[in-house]
Amino acid sequence: MRQMKIIKRSGKEVPFDITKIEGAIRKASQAVDYKNALSEGRIKLIAEEVAGVCEARDRAMTVEEIQDVVENKIMEMGSHEIAKKYIVYRYKRELGRRINSTDKQILALIECNNEDVKQENSNKNPRINSVQRDYMAGEVSKDVAARLLLPQEVVQAHKEGIIHFHDMDYYAQHMHNCDLVNLEDMLQNGTVISGTMIEKPKSFSTACNIATQIIAQVASNQYGGQSISLTHLAPFVDISRQAIAKDLKEECDLANVDISDEDFSAIVEKRVRKEIQKGVQTIQYQVVTLMTTNGQAPFVTVFMYLGEARSDAERRDLALVIEEVLNERNLGVKNEQGVYVTPAFPKLIYVLEEQNVREGTPYWYLTKLAAKCTAKRMVPDYISEKKMLEYKVDKNGNGNVYTCMGCRSFLTPYDDENGKPKYYGRFNLGVVTLNLVAIAVSAHGDMKKFLEIFGERCVLCH
Repeated sequence: MRQMKIIKRSGKEVPFDITKIEGAIRKASQAVDYKNALSEGRIKLIAEEVAGVCEARDRAMTVEEIQDVVENKIMEMGSHEIAKKYIVYRYKRELGRRINSTDKQILALIECNNEDVKQENSNKNPRINSVQRDYMAGEVSKDVAARLLLPQEVVQAHKEGIIHFHDMDYYAQHMHNCDLVNLEDMLQNGTVISGTMIEKPKSFSTACNIATQIIAQVASNQYGGQSISLTHLAPFVDISRQAIAKDLKEECDLANVDISDEDFSAIVEKRVRKEIQKGVQTIQYQVVTLMTTNGQAPFVTVFMYLGEARSDAERRDLALVIEEVLNERNLGVKNEQGVYVTPAFPKLIYVLEEQNVREGTPYWYLTKLAAKCTAKRMVPDYISEKKMLEYKVDKNGNGNVYTCMGCRSFLTPYDDENGKPKYYGRFNLGVVTLNLVAIAVSAHGDMKKFLEIFGERCVLCH
């Protein structure tokens, strides 16, 4: 006779123990009037019949399945009152398990003893109050999602490690996980932040300052990363240039100083570079010091693509901005001891293209600077314009170059109602990781079986 097994709620298989069934039936029997109670002989008989059902199965039964059999066997005995008590007992045990589990997790958060949470997100410090509040709310949200919102086969697969359903703590809210910010629209046409109208900025440094405020607002209303393009900031370089030239002319007139056009332009460009440096430093220092409402640093990625500029003049200004971004990152930021270190954010993405990929091309110097920065600071990452145009093809058959998220996930190519490709202003929704190792182990070296299981689990992820 084979040794019977049962599958616990954790997914672990353990030996079948008939005394646990007897004990549960006994407790239900003790909860009714003695006239309706079951004798010890009947309790053992019901337990034996349940064991017989389990023995007849060709697989291990789950705890829930066995409890269903117990209910049916009590009913078959005509002990309806005891069956009701057993159902109530079963429900209270399940409720207690869920409440205790969530309570323990929350208490561990407060004491900073929850190792899973400590290691979950590098952007969050679990000792900060706002982070603890977010995690506490997250534990409740995960409980609601697992019990009420997600299909049970997804929850079970997540528990067993077959898949990993990311960010379950945010699933109950109407939030997306990461997006490609339409910075151009908000800077050129104005935007609203906290009920305040923010009009088109009149300088590059102001545009950078507003960009960081937009980054903070976006980060506080989603649970993932965001990407912005430096191309959207480039037009404000010339706006600053015009303002600087106007101010310089007024200064020269006021001081009654007459300088050549060449010297005038040189002074203007020197001040423009100072303006760019000030703006880029604003982005760098704001991003590394910002704390969103859920207590994390914004996961920001900055895209540097010369081919996105609309004119040669804008491309030259964009190159100035890219150069300064690379210089600032190469320098790093000072830690509390005053030592220059590598900041985690923003991540940088640099596009290799015909104008910068070979020695002798106009912007080869930027690529050399990027390589120098990568050698020291591990950023930027690189994207090939050539391969993007080949792989990211829209419905019109045209290739597109656009930034990925910091995790290197891309938006799916998309055409709007006018047939034009749209990327900025779109977002990703949810992430699920598929455990390929688990599939390989289950397939036992059979590639056909591997692909079969792979297909089934892709459907589960979807």
